[in-house]
Amino acid sequence: MPRILMERSGEMEVFARVVEKSSFSAAARSLDLTPSAVSKLIGRLEGRLGTRLLARTTRALTLTEEGVAYHRAAERILGELNAADQAVATGSARGRIRVNASVPFGTTFVAPSIGRFVADHPNLTVDLSFTDEVVNLLEEKADVAIRVGTLPDSTLKARKLAQSRRVVCAAPDYLKRHGTPQLPADLSKHNCLTFNFRRSRIGWPFRHKRREFEQPVSGNLQVNNGETMRQIVLSGVGIARLGRWHVADAIRSGALVPLLEEFNPDDLELIHAVYLGGGTVPSRVRTFVDYMIETLGRSDVFEPAR
Repeated sequence: MPRILMERSGEMEVFARVVEKSSFSAAARSLDLTPSAVSKLIGRLEGRLGTRLLARTTRALTLTEEGVAYHRAAERILGELNAADQAVATGSARGRIRVNASVPFGTTFVAPSIGRFVADHPNLTVDLSFTDEVVNLLEEKADVAIRVGTLPDSTLKARKLAQSRRVVCAAPDYLKRHGTPQLPADLSKHNCLTFNFRRSRIGWPFRHKRREFEQPVSGNLQVNNGETMRQIVLSGVGIARLGRWHVADAIRSGALVPLLEEFNPDDLELIHAVYLGGGTVPSRVRTFVDYMIETLGRSDVFEPAR
């Protein structure tokens, strides 16, 4: 029977803390150990594994290729151990949860609702980061990210939070100056604003008499994110196609006008929560995801699940 290595989780925790702090001394202070003790533990771990995990210089610590792989596994295992401890000890979510979302979705839906979440879960600390970049959960040490649109293939777990129709829209000022399109073909005469990242469609989709088709569109401006597009459309530059969740308030106030709705194909923009897979989902992640599903389900800007 192989020898049981009782020190494994401790070595993993020390190694993960050294990577997090990028310093033996800083890791030692956070763990209430001496730098020499931390150095010995890392040396013992590398000796047991038979490979170098950290490349050390006088100025910096960097992970080797083997170190990257071991760190990824260590983070997952330590997360599962913490989740198991929490589940057995109290059955409630506790600790810190790091949440990432795009700026428009985060400011519109996550931030306004987070007060009730932290009030309902006093043992949780929420660390929010809003960015329009698609972050790497491991590199950014995020527990869960909320992503809008098509998900690329990955090893991450995903859970659908909500879904929203897309809508073609423009500001009243633009329509006053250029007229209102009555048919999808009329868009060829208009300044249609598009995104500059790669998309599978060559135009905007529409439906007429149960037949779906693509209407080619063009314009003098392209952008890389939905919030910039929303601001530009509000200023009267042209016509855009955005998720209804993103422009619902502007449509309600009359700042934007929905167009060609009788030709809308009702295609959906999906909103998912993604998080690391490979084992039991920590209770803090599961609790937050359940809360967001409940919160978004009460909003009238999202479509019922199909």
